[in-house]
Amino acid sequence: MTWLTWVLVAAAVMVVLWLLLAVAARVLPPGRVRELVAFLPAFVTMARQLRRDPRVPRRVKIVILLAGLWVISPIDLVPEFLPVIGPLDDVIVIVLALRYAARHIPTDALDEACPADSPLLRRALGLEPDDLGTPNGI
Repeated sequence: MTWLTWVLVAAAVMVVLWLLLAVAARVLPPGRVRELVAFLPAFVTMARQLRRDPRVPRRVKIVILLAGLWVISPIDLVPEFLPVIGPLDDVIVIVLALRYAARHIPTDALDEACPADSPLLRRALGLEPDDLGTPNGI
């Protein structure tokens, strides 16, 4: 097989995995597992909307783009095939990028871009109060 064939196979596998994530995010019962499964698709949706928003500074768009590239990159600090900790580095990079973005983007732009059905993403951004009734620190 040529390298192009391998790239196409890898892209097809990624698409199938993303589709499975999207289906699982809708089928799973409400709770932490559903929130975790829906986190990456919600991040992609938010990143697409922030990319088009003129209120978002260019440096924030670059940071969000780099976080997205980190997620789709086959090179990871922790290999993806490890059961629980595999995707952990991806989630950490995304949360750090979102926290940076939350400091440099107007709150109304974040509210518009963040999917309302993703409480974990909203909590990572500090847009919802935590269990004690105080806003999450960023």
